[in-house]
Amino acid sequence: MPVTRRRFAALLTVLTAGAAGVLSVATGQLTTAEATQEKNPDPARPASVTTGPVVQIVAHPDDDLFFMNPDLSRSLLSGTQVTTAYLTSGESDGRNEAHGGAATDPEQPADRAHYAEARQNGIRSAYAQMATGDRTSAWKRTVIPTEGGGRAELDVLIAKPQVNLVWLMLREARTTAEETPESLRGLWNGRIPALDSQLTSGTPVKQPFSYTKDQLVQTIAGVLDRYRPTTIRMQDPTPNRYGENGTGRFTDHQDHMYGARFVQAGTAAYAAQVSRRPHFTVQSYLGYHNSTLPHSLDPQTAETKTGFLRTYAWQDRQDYCGSPSGCGDRKVAGNPTGRNWAQSLRYTRADNTSWLTEGTPGRLWAFATLDGQTAYWTRTPGGDWAGPVLLPGTGIDPGATAARLPGGRVAVLATRTAFGAAPREYRREVVYAVQAVPDGPFGPWQSLGTPERTDDEGTSAISAPAVSVDARGAVTVYLRDSRRTLRASTQQPDGGFSPWERLGGEDLQSDPVTAIDAAGRRHVYATTTDSVLAWTQRTPDTPLLGPAPTGLPATTVPLSAAPDGAGVRLFFRRPDSGVVRTALVTAGPSVRPHVSSVTEAGGRAGYGAVGAAGRLMVGRADSGTISTTGLGGPPAWEQSRMLFAGAPSAVLEPSGTTTTAVLGLDAELHTTTTPGATRRPTWHRAVH
Repeated sequence: MPVTRRRFAALLTVLTAGAAGVLSVATGQLTTAEATQEKNPDPARPASVTTGPVVQIVAHPDDDLFFMNPDLSRSLLSGTQVTTAYLTSGESDGRNEAHGGAATDPEQPADRAHYAEARQNGIRSAYAQMATGDRTSAWKRTVIPTEGGGRAELDVLIAKPQVNLVWLMLREARTTAEETPESLRGLWNGRIPALDSQLTSGTPVKQPFSYTKDQLVQTIAGVLDRYRPTTIRMQDPTPNRYGENGTGRFTDHQDHMYGARFVQAGTAAYAAQVSRRPHFTVQSYLGYHNSTLPHSLDPQTAETKTGFLRTYAWQDRQDYCGSPSGCGDRKVAGNPTGRNWAQSLRYTRADNTSWLTEGTPGRLWAFATLDGQTAYWTRTPGGDWAGPVLLPGTGIDPGATAARLPGGRVAVLATRTAFGAAPREYRREVVYAVQAVPDGPFGPWQSLGTPERTDDEGTSAISAPAVSVDARGAVTVYLRDSRRTLRASTQQPDGGFSPWERLGGEDLQSDPVTAIDAAGRRHVYATTTDSVLAWTQRTPDTPLLGPAPTGLPATTVPLSAAPDGAGVRLFFRRPDSGVVRTALVTAGPSVRPHVSSVTEAGGRAGYGAVGAAGRLMVGRADSGTISTTGLGGPPAWEQSRMLFAGAPSAVLEPSGTTTTAVLGLDAELHTTTTPGATRRPTWHRAVH
């Protein structure tokens, strides 16, 4: 049996009360005593500890290893309750043979049931190795009913029963891009009434079944109800298309894309149908498109990740599992890094750092997406946080962008997914909510629409919005469209927004960022595969000019921007390293801005977006934990060793202190206030 919520909570309580030292090692958190020794200004409050179940739902066995690691292995090492559900069996052509220079056997007969079982064996071995260090650690395999009326295999790691695998065993598309009716894509689009199962040869599930679209949605909702996660990890439902106009084939496997749409729908059903549950946040991951981008992981982290893939691929051919199907996926054995997939991890949503802002003096506002709704927390000038408060309206995608308006009012922007009555009506749009008065309630969501005419045009692959506010209070929203160009929509005197203007650029990646320098000039930046493009104003009252090359080197894609004197400072990471780099950009009389030399923060590598405020930088270390350092020193990052979701955000307050916030894997807001960059921060749950 899997660890129930009650048993898991009881176990955690025992560990906390009786073995604080063990918990500190297992989760990497400071104990209360340690926090006190470090002159914690509030020793009565315990330091933050990452808790809360994680559920990952992917299309195929190995999608988690290629695209969600090292987040996965870090969660397993911390003792977090982790469950991964696989929508399909990944049976492919049924030939368990190696490629990429290794021996192949073209005469090997196809046996999809046995090949699918080999992939299961490889996954069990890799998870056992990640969680216990022993790939042969035993599993208990049982059958559970699903909410869709079928059966699933449930595997529980005996040595660490908080580690579960759920095998839904549906038929996969058996082709990356070709439209095949018998697939998740065909089921989503109504090409077939139901999708059949593909049972593996060794599964305890013996009776075949099939799911209609609604039955699969309910099955996914049932998995979430069983484990009640606070963090849900999924693949990218809007992966864009190849081609200059974004009209070519998908940049990802069709099962990844349509499987993720089923997870979106299942997550929405779970949120609507189950009332007595914890809040949850969602993190989505980039898939095949990683192969075209610079590596985001440092060599040591990438090699550790590849080692788990070698185990999954059964590279040594030792018969340690005793299965006639084989102990792993030999298709991966010849090239366990995939197509440059093992060297990277990227988030497709909630990887921006602009979700924390000041409103009226001394009051802070933090925004995130919980349960498919925008949530906010607010801190009074006295220093007490309250929240979360959920804004009405569902379908909000992970991530949020906040902006302060003149007078201290606050606006929040996000993207919203609408499923529509027909499959082609699926789309994303930008939405906007604003306070009518400072410190007051937020008004209803206003739709700013989308540059995409239909989902079929570009799979609704728009970025998260970036927003700037001029001295008059007019809001301009910037967006990367599915053609990888920059768009803008500006607020009109009547409060509405203009149609999406084309600002040009090409090969734009991730989310654009924007900031206003001390002279009041707007800056907008966007990364490309090999550099950064800029749009700037000569003066605050002149049009935005660009795109202009900056001459900056390639980045790992996530970009952050903060005002710095007469210019804007950019923060990004060096490929194949993860070390944080910065450069100061100043606008001038020409289209092309002046760019300073690039400097490096030093210290530990990492991945994901970097938040910055004043002289403080905050981001994810190579261990996956939240860490801080100062611009220009100290040379080493200070690690809290707290795992988190999304990206951190920070604000420099008038008092000179820096307040930094992250969303933990427990779907709770955690903050730290740092008087100076040299002091080691201690993270606390904002609301206690």
